[in-house]
Amino acid sequence: MTIRHVVLWKLAADDAQTRDAQAAELVRRLHALVGVVPSIRALSAGVNAAYPDGNSDVALVVDVDDLQGLEDYQVHPAHQELVGFVRSIVSGRMAVDFEV
Repeated sequence: MTIRHVVLWKLAADDAQTRDAQAAELVRRLHALVGVVPSIRALSAGVNAAYPDGNSDVALVVDVDDLQGLEDYQVHPAHQELVGFVRSIVSGRMAVDFEV
């Protein structure tokens, strides 16, 4: 069983330049988790490319082997450090975890 962890964020910045810079930095930091968090099997992250008024600003898709792998990802120090940054720049978050 593989677990797919999908997260969408809306950034809090009002101006587009700040929002774009923060989105790019978030994506960079997400990709930096690969090879650092052992339970990550695949990771894809990107900045929204269309319909900015209705869509989230950044999306993340992470695959792990199982629920234990998801828990290991969640509590890993590198992920926890990223969580602090994310909380400082977002206004909203949605997530879902499902089997693939």
